[in-house]
Order: sequence, then C-alpha cells, then structure tokens
Amino acid sequence: MANSKSAEKRIEINKRNRFRNRFYKSSTRTLIKVFFKDLELYKSSQNLEDKEKVKKVLNSIYSLIDKGTKKNVFHKNAAARKKAKLAAYLKAD
Repeated sequence: MANSKSAEKRIEINKRNRFRNRFYKSSTRTLIKVFFKDLELYKSSQNLEDKEKVKKVLNSIYSLIDKGTKKNVFHKNAAARKKAKLAAYLKAD
C-alpha cells in the first residue's frame, strides 16, 4: 500500500505504462505471426496479391514497432533489429 500521494500517483502511472507496453508488445507479436503465415502462403503460391498482403502486414508491423520505440516500449536498437530481420525474411522469398 502506498504511503504518500506521490507513491499513489506512481502506482497509477506504472499501471498505465504496463497496459501500454503490453498492448504494443502483444500486438507486434500477433502481427509477426500473421506475417509469417502470409509469407508461407506467398512462398507456396508466388501470387502478386499475396506479396502485397505480406508487404501491407509488414508496414503495419513497422508502424507499431516505431510507435512503441517512440514511447520507450522497445529500445531503438532492438526495434531496428526486429525490423531488419523481418525485411530479411521477406527478401529471402
């Protein structure tokens, strides 16, 4: 239990930040799973529509990672590493 008003505020701020961090991290993980599923589909079909779908998912992953980095959910180097690995997977198709 908090002993002061500032400690109560810190508890609320930590709760808010925890939910925000959880949103960005879980959403990124979910989209990465969708990316790999769509990438496998594209590799098997070699269809241009599937490639566009993969690129669209990749752009949304980039957006989430960049926004999370701006809010200090991800470290900038970790974010760059994630983005580079995903781009390499797409390029290796």
